[in-house]
Amino acid sequence: MNPGEAAAQARGRERILLALLFWATASNYLDRQALSVAAPVLRAQLGLSSIGYSRVIFVFLLGYTIGQTPAGKVIDKVGTRLGMLLCVAVWSTVTTLHGLAAGVISLGVLRFLLGVAEAGNWPGGIKAVSENLPPDRRAFGVGVFNSGSAAGALLAPPLVVAIMGLWGWGPMFVVIGITGFLWTLLWARPPLRGEASLDDAGAQPSLRCYLRQKALWGLLVGRFFSDPTWWFYAFWLPDYLAQRRGFDLMTIGRTARIPFVFVGVGGWLGGYASDGLIRRGWFKVSARKLVMGLSALLMLCGIPAFQAHSSAAALAWISLVLFGYSSWASNILSLPVDLFKSEVVGQVAGLCSTTAAIGGMGFTLVTGWLVQRGILRVGVRAFLWDDSHRRWRNHPDHTQERAGRREHGLGPGR
Repeated sequence: MNPGEAAAQARGRERILLALLFWATASNYLDRQALSVAAPVLRAQLGLSSIGYSRVIFVFLLGYTIGQTPAGKVIDKVGTRLGMLLCVAVWSTVTTLHGLAAGVISLGVLRFLLGVAEAGNWPGGIKAVSENLPPDRRAFGVGVFNSGSAAGALLAPPLVVAIMGLWGWGPMFVVIGITGFLWTLLWARPPLRGEASLDDAGAQPSLRCYLRQKALWGLLVGRFFSDPTWWFYAFWLPDYLAQRRGFDLMTIGRTARIPFVFVGVGGWLGGYASDGLIRRGWFKVSARKLVMGLSALLMLCGIPAFQAHSSAAALAWISLVLFGYSSWASNILSLPVDLFKSEVVGQVAGLCSTTAAIGGMGFTLVTGWLVQRGILRVGVRAFLWDDSHRRWRNHPDHTQERAGRREHGLGPGR
């Protein structure tokens, strides 16, 4: 076989690998997003308040957090093939069982188990990329498989709404879970290049020696503060569109997918940009950091999104936020591969995802409290102020407030 044919075969294997990792990530997010899309219906039928819903999300993140580092260690030991196979099979099984949920407790238990099982997707995917792609294509590879989260989130609204319209929310979870079982049939193939096996797995390097390195702590801090951006929009966007913008379930199905198109585009372009800089002679870490810095600026667009008067403007700003986050994610997820040995990539990626999930857990609980106690009131005030100052001043509630101020000698008010 000549070098050209060997290179063509290697590229073919890379495409197949990335396609399967993309599918696994899409299935991962389709399973978890099914709940957020169905949230308006489930909250009504199961009696979930905003705080109760935030606690269901919290226990999912708790399981996701607990499972991350052990999943990375197991995948480093048994290899990406077997490790990913087990994770996808388990989370698909748990997803199908969601149809049996009868209340907050049973739903919370199932979401916890789902989080534990889904924890292995990113350590396994990152390790597979590190073993099978060269350095100047790794961020693009990470961007491709990570954009499966956008595909899952994109497919979830129309697919979930359509299935629920036909059979209800219980069978919907069963149908969604089947997609993961189909994936395992294709993944159970000959071993990947560089994959370990149970027979030849020796002693693994200890992660403790890496905890003294500033690079690892930089990754941990970066994931802790950036990942809550994704969790916020992934879990709360449908509920936001229903509660704040007045969208019904069908409208959510048509519009909630729009920002997630930009997630896929941002992941691919962000990874391609830093890989392109590396091919032009940049140091790997410098290339990743430059793209990450530019991407972080786009994540600030959440501020005008909150203040937008129209739904179209809000969705446009949110799309820019998720574009920036996805570009950022493609590069920060590639840094463990650039900075650490292959033998510990799974553990490092798992530890980084653990800190990211901890940040998401805390932010989710705060979000639920704000939605229940404060943000809804701010939303009402913003709606009353929406068209003009006159509309707010002439509103009956504000007219009564001004009368009360005059009665108590506090002035006319504004």
